[in-house]
Amino acid sequence: MRKIKVITFSSLDGVIQAPGGPEEDPSGNFKFGGWSVNYGDETMGQYLDKATGQPHDLLLGRKTYDIFAGYWPFKGGPMAEKINKATKYVATNTLQSTTWNGTVLLNKNTLQQVRELKAQEGIDLLVWGSANFLQTLFAEKLVDELIIMTYPLLLGKGKRLFEGNAAPGSLQLTDHVVSGTGVIIAQYKPAGEIVTGEFEEEEATAAEIEQRKSKG
Repeated sequence: MRKIKVITFSSLDGVIQAPGGPEEDPSGNFKFGGWSVNYGDETMGQYLDKATGQPHDLLLGRKTYDIFAGYWPFKGGPMAEKINKATKYVATNTLQSTTWNGTVLLNKNTLQQVRELKAQEGIDLLVWGSANFLQTLFAEKLVDELIIMTYPLLLGKGKRLFEGNAAPGSLQLTDHVVSGTGVIIAQYKPAGEIVTGEFEEEEATAAEIEQRKSKG
């Protein structure tokens, strides 16, 4: 079975919209495109190299795919080579054709196609960006690994990592590091159902009982 792994850049208040540049996704009149650019350092670079070092394919939402298709085919370097070489699976209800080599459109029964893709033997599937598509993956419990890079800033409005539709469940922290620029990188995997409980209170003293009576 192939694993679905998510790498996402998030502000402290959970906004993941347009971290890479002003024109990346200005929808909703978002004014802070490119907010992640000034926080890169060696620690983050090394972690991303490790996270993307194994062979993988890409699983992308339509909007992120459009951004990638307009950028990476025209670039060089190790990251561009990885992305251009990878098979790009695109979850879309509208796209019918594409000119970027290695693209496979999941445009029929998209959710079922993702499930079938995940059930295959093969290399893992890496999700970048894809804010809208992520909501479906979280709701359907299809994410096997989640890397959240949390930046020390507040963005207010914008597309968020969790929009309130994620299926409830607990997570296990499997790795973490803090960059020199204050970015907290945390890696999680699903850890089963949520276990609830309550804190046991010590028996109230006579003084506490009297205090409560006086306030009543």
